[in-house]
Amino acid sequence: QVQFVESGGGLVQPGGSLRLSCAASGFTFIVYRMAWYRQAPGKERELVASVSTTGGRTNYAEPVKGRFTISRDNAKNTVYLQMNTLKPEDTAVYYCNAVGRSFEYWGQGTQVTVSS
Repeated sequence: QVQFVESGGGLVQPGGSLRLSCAASGFTFIVYRMAWYRQAPGKERELVASVSTTGGRTNYAEPVKGRFTISRDNAKNTVYLQMNTLKPEDTAVYYCNAVGRSFEYWGQGTQVTVSS
């Protein structure tokens, strides 16, 4: 049974930081590319960042480049998203995503709200 435990979301002031975590179980984590997506109210879900199976390659959406860092710990089956210098436009539900050769899995999402 595939399961994700996402944590670290919440309310933060502009300029602040948050660290999201996504602990996965029920599949072979190490062979899956991992990513974070987000969906703001009234908008489509969009890719935020992705990381390769070994963690050696990362990819970021333009709006978050230089502010967000994705990483993974294959020993802990966990992917992280460090978010710095947060802006109100970063407000969204953030989803953990796993993509393998034949399957794709989604987490339940965690709310991030950036507001003063």
